[in-house]
Amino acid sequence: MSEHKIEEQPCYILAIETSCDETAVAIVKDGHVVMSNLIASQIETHKAFGGVVPEVASRKHVENITLMLDEAVTASGIKMTDLSAIAVTQGPGLVGALLVGVVAAKSLSVALAKPLIGTHHIAGHIYANRLVGEIHYPCMVLVVSGGHTELVYMKQEGQFEVIGRTRDDAVGEAYDKVARSLGFPYPGGPHVDKMALESEESIVLPRAWLEPGSYDFSFSGLKSAVLNVINQRKMRGDDMNPAAIARGFQESVVEVLVTKAIRAVKAYDVKQLLLCGGVAANRGLRAELSRQCDKEGIDLSIPPFEYCTDNAAMIGAAAYLKWREQYFTSLDMKADPQLSLEAWGSNSID
Repeated sequence: MSEHKIEEQPCYILAIETSCDETAVAIVKDGHVVMSNLIASQIETHKAFGGVVPEVASRKHVENITLMLDEAVTASGIKMTDLSAIAVTQGPGLVGALLVGVVAAKSLSVALAKPLIGTHHIAGHIYANRLVGEIHYPCMVLVVSGGHTELVYMKQEGQFEVIGRTRDDAVGEAYDKVARSLGFPYPGGPHVDKMALESEESIVLPRAWLEPGSYDFSFSGLKSAVLNVINQRKMRGDDMNPAAIARGFQESVVEVLVTKAIRAVKAYDVKQLLLCGGVAANRGLRAELSRQCDKEGIDLSIPPFEYCTDNAAMIGAAAYLKWREQYFTSLDMKADPQLSLEAWGSNSID
């Protein structure tokens, strides 16, 4: 427990997010009011490689972080001395990328004599929903991103229980691999989504339900099924219809995600379902989940597009949990690419 004295409201948290290939800095007031939220994307840099190159991402973070910090504070309209705490993504993520943010956050914490809050990346995605409205507990969370596909039960604020997770590829990884197979440019997910929504034809592909009652996910078999369809058509000399394959793939993914999420909501008798993560920007998933929740009378929360992909405002929202509990991180904190969501959350509650 830190000895930092808790300041009077309002609470201004400067948050840093560098877990992958976006250098992001935000100022968040009282855990839900976004004063500034800036992102320096590296998409154009990594496009030439067809995916994120960790060493390149780390170097770009080093180049961008100081300027991003200055611009975020200026855009917020407050002074550095007005800050209440410094929050940073501690993990999970690419260790080299995480280190850049962690070092910057520690430096600011020491220079400004403000408490440091190491924050979990997925907790950030979850609490992106708090930026647009209240979260009602107990709730269920469907996390869908490039590295994570999970169902998380939250009995109360700051308490996380992972009840289902992917056993192989995360849904975002599956989208990128299928997009590459179809010849779509990086990042492939939005291209698959666009083609799927525009296609009138659909190739029927398998659904991986796993064992009866399981909340786990698996997408590697579906990815292989897509490759088989492509290879078989090439061998037969048939015309390829990438849009029909994209639609079939997306329909399979969305049906499994939505069905398991709805089943979990009913089984755990929660008040609300939250969708979060980069793939929460997928229009097909957003539309079908909204339709099914309307049909079942389920309260659904989905962040706007700008809070779905990696950003620092979500880190500020999650860090506010620690601020309210006066739980701060020591300066010997290390970047942790395997940081546990459940363990991180356990310190946020009594």
